Amino acid sequence: MEEWKEYKLEEIGTIVGGATPSTKEQHNYNGNISWITPKDLSNHCGRYISHGERMITPEGYNSCSCKMLPKGSILFSSRAPIGYIAIAANELCTNQGFKSIIPDNRLVDGTFLYYLLINNKEMIEGLGSGTTFKEVSGNVIKNVVVKIPILEIQRRIANVLSSLDDKIELNRRINDNL
Repeated sequence: MEEWKEYKLEEIGTIVGGATPSTKEQHNYNGNISWITPKDLSNHCGRYISHGERMITPEGYNSCSCKMLPKGSILFSSRAPIGYIAIAANELCTNQGFKSIIPDNRLVDGTFLYYLLINNKEMIEGLGSGTTFKEVSGNVIKNVVVKIPILEIQRRIANVLSSLDDKIELNRRINDNL
């Protein structure tokens, strides 16, 4: 059996923060750029997210330090609260309440990383600091150590977990229709 190797998150992906365009400038909002906040994930079901409650304009995007995240990026809320997790279903950006991870596909399967972060959520939450509300900084996230197997094993694990999640989601939808 292959060994699982330890990596810092920064070694298996690029950690990206988000930003918020000025809400005083109406032209920053109601555009066509998906922009996610932790609130958007608070009642979110499923692994993937494509858009949030609000969309921003190109002017809004350019007015702040927003970074466009490619499809497959892992969104991880780093404050208010810590630990909401989703996979970007399409290109999108987030507010400053996230430290998202763009997986290095040569080392880590994005879906496996999603499940790995869910499994390590409480540990990462415990690394948060702050008096008003806890937050996990980019430096803390970068240095979180995880163990991962080779890509083939990661993909197998992710496929099994995804299949189970798909069945759970199907059952939830059936129950909603009863």
